[in-house]
Amino acid sequence: MRASDKRRLKRSGIDLTVLGLGTAPLGGLYAPVPTADARGAIAAAWDRGIRYFDTAPMYGLGRCEHLAGEFLRDQDADSFRISTKVGRLMSFDRPGRTLPPEPPKNEFDSGWHNGLPFREVFDYTYDAILRSYDDSRQRTGLGRLDILFVHDIGRVTHGERHDHHWGQLTTGGGFRALTELKAAGLIAGFGLGVNEWEVIRDAMQEADLDVSMLAGRFSLLDDSSVETFLPLAREREMDLVIAGVFNSGILASTSGRKKFNYVDAPAEVIAKAEKLGEVCARFGVPLPAAAVQYPLRHPAATVVAVGAKTAAQINTTVDWFETPIPDELWAALEAEGLIPRFA
Repeated sequence: MRASDKRRLKRSGIDLTVLGLGTAPLGGLYAPVPTADARGAIAAAWDRGIRYFDTAPMYGLGRCEHLAGEFLRDQDADSFRISTKVGRLMSFDRPGRTLPPEPPKNEFDSGWHNGLPFREVFDYTYDAILRSYDDSRQRTGLGRLDILFVHDIGRVTHGERHDHHWGQLTTGGGFRALTELKAAGLIAGFGLGVNEWEVIRDAMQEADLDVSMLAGRFSLLDDSSVETFLPLAREREMDLVIAGVFNSGILASTSGRKKFNYVDAPAEVIAKAEKLGEVCARFGVPLPAAAVQYPLRHPAATVVAVGAKTAAQINTTVDWFETPIPDELWAALEAEGLIPRFA
């Protein structure tokens, strides 16, 4: 499989390359990223055939939408696809507007080292979704946004505020705004972009989701979505973009840093990653190559999105993605109980 291969989204009718570039790391995730490196990573992805780019207002507090738009505005508008997210507005104090107290950070939010000078304000109401769409069009400078993901709705993210935000999205018109944008032809589809598969399942009872992004919950280290959620997504013909395949870096780490789900990895996770690596080594396959290809073995997964901070990182990741992997490796991982069996 090549990074430039394409798959058609079943409900949206657009093609995405099977490997997409996620821009979160370019916002300064864990460490600052110089602008030249960020631009180089996006250009390298393009040079390797990637034509699907995912971003969000959250990433670098607006920085990553600017970076993605700057590059993509110079390309043929019909040659790429882009997704961004709604649910956070980038704001600041001014006369006539005082921002609410900043909520406590959730476990999936490590902050930004290259963030722009804005505050994120969660808002999933009808008006906020439409404003977020407008703001993203302005930050990217693009004439089209293909997919909108409702970003980080869920109990892990919002804790006791979840019911409030869920009400904004459902009875408060958030889903209605997305439906209207699609009906007007301004987007090809919408869904959720989250770290919690359970909330996508719940949202499927509220709206006709076209495509959703699931981060970190379908990987070599986390099979929590396999038994019930992935079959449901397939049955409902909701495409899935699988992100977080390296689980915050532990499955691709070449240094001493072992991050898992945005925090330092616990000992049991490190031990499983080492065991996975040992089995892969028996077949001459780098562990990161298995990690980035693994989700596409399941028929519910449509594409994989990966992040990178430099051109070298994206080139290495594409090489991993295009590394031949024998079926015997997957059989060995299944036999040792390291990955589940699925049809």
